[in-house]
Amino acid sequence: QVQLAESGGGLAQAGGSLTLSCAASGRTFSLYAMGWFRQTPGKERDFVAAISWRGGSIDYADSVKGRFVLSRDDAKNTIYLQMNNLKPEDTAVYVCAVRDRYYSSNVWLSDPEYDYWGQGTQVTVSS
Repeated sequence: QVQLAESGGGLAQAGGSLTLSCAASGRTFSLYAMGWFRQTPGKERDFVAAISWRGGSIDYADSVKGRFVLSRDDAKNTIYLQMNNLKPEDTAVYVCAVRDRYYSSNVWLSDPEYDYWGQGTQVTVSS
């Protein structure tokens, strides 16, 4: 079992910045990937960014490329999402996700095949 602790959400103005963090604990010896998705009421969950734990490859959604930066701390099993130049459309509940196993070569970091999900942290961006 893996537990995820998310923090860093809040209110920001358009053009501002926030940094989210997600720390994994419990059975973390086989972390495969960690990332962020975001949800808005009544809408599907969308991929934001994720990192392959051992290889270090990072993938970003097109909507956040050039604005968001994902990083990790291996020793702490923690990822950080630095969100810059925020836009109102970034408003959502940001949910941390962990993949703890290899699925197949057809499953990308952006796909929803993750094994553990956090409860989310609210990010609100005002105009």
